[in-house]
Amino acid sequence: MSRFASLLAVALVALPLIACHDDGKSAALPAPAEPTADSVAHFCDMAVLEHPGPKGQIFLAGQSAPIWFSSVRDTFAFTMLPEEPKSIVAIYVNDMAKATDGQHVQKGAWVEARAAWFVLDSDYHGGMGGREAVPFSDEKLAQGFVAAHGGRLARFAQVPESYVLGGDAEAPQQAAKPQ
Repeated sequence: MSRFASLLAVALVALPLIACHDDGKSAALPAPAEPTADSVAHFCDMAVLEHPGPKGQIFLAGQSAPIWFSSVRDTFAFTMLPEEPKSIVAIYVNDMAKATDGQHVQKGAWVEARAAWFVLDSDYHGGMGGREAVPFSDEKLAQGFVAAHGGRLARFAQVPESYVLGGDAEAPQQAAKPQ
């Protein structure tokens, strides 16, 4: 009887785990969108395309259109502010590994933010003139950017709230071109 009880205990523990298993097919991420002339930044209510530098977009559950951001730092801020929705399905930022010009990012150059490498504290300043979290899909290219422009690497979960929500330490400079 103890063997039966052991098997029953294992089954009772394993059954909920099997039921909760997600094979990845049931929750596919929405594809990143491309900003249009009608795309307005969430925090500043300005046209996204009027600002140079990398941008962001967040998809919320139950919504087909993304929320737009004129900078990557603003994208991070949305995820950190307690008053903003937390039903985030996908977060995309411009992939500077695919950009040829740091001022104007090419169409299709997006990376899911939680898979990106971010350069913090570099001499690069974003489209709104403030310091930026410069995103890369490729760690080696991000390291090359650090070598050329200073800063340090961080993953999405490592970007400190103080970097995102704190003030800028110095006056804005012209945006550097990624290399």
